[in-house]
Amino acid sequence: MSVDDVLELLQKRMTDGSFIRATISQPRLKSNEIKRIKLKPIELRDEFHIQFEYQHERVLKHENVAYDDVALPLQQALENYKQFHIDLTNETIQIQISKKMKVSIKRIFLDTEKTVDYAHNRIKQYALKEGTPYPFLIRLGVQTPEGKVKNQKHDKFRQINRFVELIDDTLSHLPKDRPIRILDFGSGKSYLTFALYHYLRIEKGLDIRVTGLDLKKEVIEECQKIAHDLQYDHLEFLVGDINEYSGDTAVDMVVTLHACDVATDMALAKAVTWGASVILSVPCCQHELFTQLQAPALNVMLQHGLVKERFAALATDSIRAELLTLVGYEAQLVEFIDMEHTPKNILIRAYRNDKKPSQAQIERYVAFRDLLQATPFLENELKALLKFIPNNDSSSIQ
Repeated sequence: MSVDDVLELLQKRMTDGSFIRATISQPRLKSNEIKRIKLKPIELRDEFHIQFEYQHERVLKHENVAYDDVALPLQQALENYKQFHIDLTNETIQIQISKKMKVSIKRIFLDTEKTVDYAHNRIKQYALKEGTPYPFLIRLGVQTPEGKVKNQKHDKFRQINRFVELIDDTLSHLPKDRPIRILDFGSGKSYLTFALYHYLRIEKGLDIRVTGLDLKKEVIEECQKIAHDLQYDHLEFLVGDINEYSGDTAVDMVVTLHACDVATDMALAKAVTWGASVILSVPCCQHELFTQLQAPALNVMLQHGLVKERFAALATDSIRAELLTLVGYEAQLVEFIDMEHTPKNILIRAYRNDKKPSQAQIERYVAFRDLLQATPFLENELKALLKFIPNNDSSSIQ
């Protein structure tokens, strides 16, 4: 069998529905930066492709190749690598190619036929499509003018798409008969503020008014300029502090992303006071409970500073979600973005339902708070709505 015969065989088996995976290894030249290539079939935009995963010393790069175009990368692999291992539904093929391009092939036929799990290999469909230019992403440096996501911005692109997914989930909770008022506290460079505006205003055609608020004047000025240049007429950016903002008496959605420590609680309290239908909050730097925790029963954990810090952060967010539940919201803690991309990956999502808490819910919260001997900042901020909750004996809440 010649190399051309191997190419024909591989191309046929990769496109006839029997291909499961392949590994190409042993580069002919030591200087070859790509040490190994892995291949698998994937479903992308309802079409089947072969994904080539190129394994460098410390970096993985992917290329999705349409079935009709696999011949060229396969030929290049045959020329530059010595060993091929291919798993098919009905057999395993092992190929060795010598220095003189002599082919040795071993085929092992299976007694039981396997199946190809295309569902497992389905590429996630983003709300914002790769390869499609979005003016706001180009201006923010995430995409090139041609719509390609810049190499160092893939994590940001995934984060933006995850946020758009979460925004899409809120649509049924937003008013349909009037303009929708949205506030983003601590908007920073406003990647997600622009994404929110683009998705709701441009793609969904909703009548929205969005304000981004941050303390950094130069950042706000730059964001305002971008909004003006893009003719985002219903998006504004203001310099201001979460706790001092008083520009609205009613708001439909409050977003607060990475507001540090109790600034998150201030924003949550503002949202509740305004009767916001939707609250989306990604907390940051939850230091409040770290110095308060006095729970001897948990000392096995709390004796370790690292564990105590993480536990305090998780406890803080759990308390926040529980308090929102007690004041008439359906609150959840959900994954915002994979932990591999950012450690700050918990998002508090709350939808207003105006349900009164049961006695069991109240007792559950009080028991947890008192176990920690905690004085939650958010409880104090919402005390006018939480008169049914007894004070912690060790608390300084008045």
